[in-house]
Amino acid sequence: MRRHRTAALVSGAALAAALTLTGCGALDKALDCVQTADAIATSVDRLGRAVSNAGDPTQIEESLNAIDKELATLKDKTDNADLTKAVDDLSNGVEQVRTSVKNGDTTPDLKPVTDAAAEIGKVCTP
Repeated sequence: MRRHRTAALVSGAALAAALTLTGCGALDKALDCVQTADAIATSVDRLGRAVSNAGDPTQIEESLNAIDKELATLKDKTDNADLTKAVDDLSNGVEQVRTSVKNGDTTPDLKPVTDAAAEIGKVCTP
């Protein structure tokens, strides 16, 4: 009888520890998502300013590179289908802007980028 109680207590403690660790992992993942979404928003804001400041291709490229870096970080940390889609949409928008700039467009359409960044912000909001 004593062994059963001890085993039950040990099993209960192990289960509680596992649940706590799982909860912390989910919390860490959510916090990473929010922090990365904030970094993406900052990069998108910089991109908008670069385009409005006479379309400086160097600043635009730096902003696009910063967004790419944050997207790579976020993509590696998620298994959420909605977030994965928003990240893919933002990646596509970044490539569209990059192509436009390479083709000489100093005022590329940023709507796909801003829309996808807003969606990432929504998905990452706890």
